[in-house]
Amino acid sequence: MEILLASEMGFCFGVRRAVEMMEDATDQTGEIDSLGSVVHNPQVVAQLKEKGLDVIASLEQVTDRPVAITAHGVSESVVRELEDRGVSVLDTTCPIVTRSQQWAKRLTEEGFAVIVFGDPNHKETRGVLGWADGKAYAIPSIAEIDTLPDELPTRLGVLSQTTETEAHFAEFVRALLERRMDRISELRVINTLCNATTSQQAAAQELANKVDLMIVIGGRESANTRHLAAVAREEGVEAHQIESADEIEREWLEGRERVGVTAGASTPDAAIDAVVARLEKLAPQGGDTNDAAEQ
Repeated sequence: MEILLASEMGFCFGVRRAVEMMEDATDQTGEIDSLGSVVHNPQVVAQLKEKGLDVIASLEQVTDRPVAITAHGVSESVVRELEDRGVSVLDTTCPIVTRSQQWAKRLTEEGFAVIVFGDPNHKETRGVLGWADGKAYAIPSIAEIDTLPDELPTRLGVLSQTTETEAHFAEFVRALLERRMDRISELRVINTLCNATTSQQAAAQELANKVDLMIVIGGRESANTRHLAAVAREEGVEAHQIESADEIEREWLEGRERVGVTAGASTPDAAIDAVVARLEKLAPQGGDTNDAAEQ
């Protein structure tokens, strides 16, 4: 059995930046609080906890300790409340997410209703909505376009959750225009997709066409990891999303000649290495590991 690795996978710039900022902060100041999970990866969160970072769920739990805003960002009201309390804030919001927040704010100020194509329950999406002064709507799928209120302004601005796929975002914008053409006087589409995420998705798609099984590593709450698994399945390949190597079952590998491995943007190198090692151990006749970029 041969093991192929995606040419692009694992920690993206935004996650690596956030983790390094929090590590530096704990080294310099000791214990700090993170407003929500740092990233959607339990291993990374556990490592940071060992260094002195605690996760809090809400502003009610804020004390006099420094508070870190995670890579997913928060709403403008949360930022302002922390400032009003005089709390020391470490803002690790991914710059790409910050750009999305600022576009939501700017479009709202210019009189547009803002539509965010993304999961309304995702932390990033909730944060972006919070920069639009209550004049934004999160729509997770084409099927829910018709739930938009009829009295919506005729000027619409459309953003995307940064981890969505290019193809799905393009389909959404096209469907929105087709279904509401008679109620749109102006449509502004801002590409807020993350280049690193789309590159990982393209690499996963390419790899899926070379293998007969895909292993996708990442936190269960990670949107970009779920999208990687979806991309593989759309290519007709069986794909399993796992958080750790010990979840791999020997039965998955029976009769497989080539197994592909990719990982979400919040997955550390150590987790990838552990998965490869377990695949090599479970491989029916041993296995070679190759980078798919060289295939």
